Amino acid sequence: MRSRKRVEDARLQLLVDGVVRLAAGDLDARIEPSAERDEIDAVITGVNLLAEELGHIHADLEQRVATRTAMLRQTQVELERMAKTDALTGLPNRTLLTERIQEAVLSSADGGKGPAVLLLDLDSFKAINDILGHNAGDAALVEVAKRLRSAVRASDTVARLGGDEFAILIDSATEDEVLHIAHRASESLQESVRIGAETVWAMASIGVCIGKPGYPAEALLRDADIAMYRAKARGRNNVQIFHPDMLDAVQERSRITAELRTAVAGGELALLYQPVVELASGGVIGMEALLRWHHPVRGTIMPGSFIGIAEETGLIFELGRWVLHEGLAQMRRWRQTDPDLADFRLHINLSAAELLRPDLLDDIRDTLARNGVDPRHLVLEITETVLMSRGTGEEQVLSRLRELGVGLQIDDFGTGFSSISYLTALPADTVKVDQSLIRDLESNPRQQKFVSAILQLIFAAGLNATVEGIETAEQAAQLTSMGCLYGQGYFYGRPLPAAQLAGQLRRAARHL
Repeated sequence: MRSRKRVEDARLQLLVDGVVRLAAGDLDARIEPSAERDEIDAVITGVNLLAEELGHIHADLEQRVATRTAMLRQTQVELERMAKTDALTGLPNRTLLTERIQEAVLSSADGGKGPAVLLLDLDSFKAINDILGHNAGDAALVEVAKRLRSAVRASDTVARLGGDEFAILIDSATEDEVLHIAHRASESLQESVRIGAETVWAMASIGVCIGKPGYPAEALLRDADIAMYRAKARGRNNVQIFHPDMLDAVQERSRITAELRTAVAGGELALLYQPVVELASGGVIGMEALLRWHHPVRGTIMPGSFIGIAEETGLIFELGRWVLHEGLAQMRRWRQTDPDLADFRLHINLSAAELLRPDLLDDIRDTLARNGVDPRHLVLEITETVLMSRGTGEEQVLSRLRELGVGLQIDDFGTGFSSISYLTALPADTVKVDQSLIRDLESNPRQQKFVSAILQLIFAAGLNATVEGIETAEQAAQLTSMGCLYGQGYFYGRPLPAAQLAGQLRRAARHL
């Protein structure tokens, strides 16, 4: 009997030890049943079965935890990718580009070549979004991203910084290699982009900053941006390399922007007027209003020094309104003084950016009515660079201006984007031939033939021509013999304030 109790006591101890091991997490713990096959052995068997079940449950939980952990890690990777990738183009965004620039800078600290950064800003891209819509703009951006990727090396990083701004990080390259890639990127954007039935252009101004070992990462993007603005100022669609003296130009630009904001309210703007003449008779048939900024400290500032800044900052809308209102008010005063100026025409320059001004048509219509000026006595001169956005909707705005009765003239024809096809498609009345084409007119027979051919093309398109920059009687006579009807230039008169034009206006009244 005592022997049986000792056996029972031993099994009970084994059972307790087994339960303690299971409770401690040892799911592999098992208790060996005895040969007795009694109630204690039944409990032992039950504990073993429980341990087995717990083992299966634990393995299943481990598998689930492993699966969920993998999913969380994948989600984290995806979130990090999304946080560092542009959703539209799939390119790295500013965050990832900055990280890679920092890595490249650290790598170059050991004596390698410093990284270079290219910053690209698309020219006249806003017109695509504003007129064709954001879907068209997105399609253009995707195509730009594709072309830029094809223009760089596999080791380079193409990123979209936002809007229509892109960047390229070039690591371990010589200056010549960097410039080669920059020009290749520019060339890849020269061809037009087809979006549905529309054709648009997405060319870019490119700034290049070539870093040296130790060049701060944040300075690479900043200085490439400065160089990009220099490219904008140089006429856009070109490549500029950063030089330290550009920092002075940036500071000057900031000062001009701040001061230009107060120029209208401060009464610092003024209009000068230059006569437009009929070449055959020399009679004045109109005046072109030319904007001047009379700065209280810097003196007179010409438009070329601030119009580009005004376009980039949106101040061009305010300047455009002021020129329109002041010019037509002066037209009213002239006609009140001399009723014989009934057919006299006022020419006003209209920035291509102003075609996107939502209230442009209403403003022109209301200002004409307020001053009692017939729409046909207003001529809007629009630079030929607007032709590069042909098909994006500007033509619709120009057509509505024509419907209003306003005259339209394409300005600066012959300065870089001229095309015969544009002449027959645009709703314009006249074409102003740029003065650069007649500089050698008197002495160069080939130039005479060239100018004559251009005029014939303009006439064949059903348009009239005005040639600017006429400085001599010989130039005027040659242009007249070529059939040109109208002209401008110092030979006929320099730009003057309205108060100094009495004599010319009297001659205009007699001619009209």
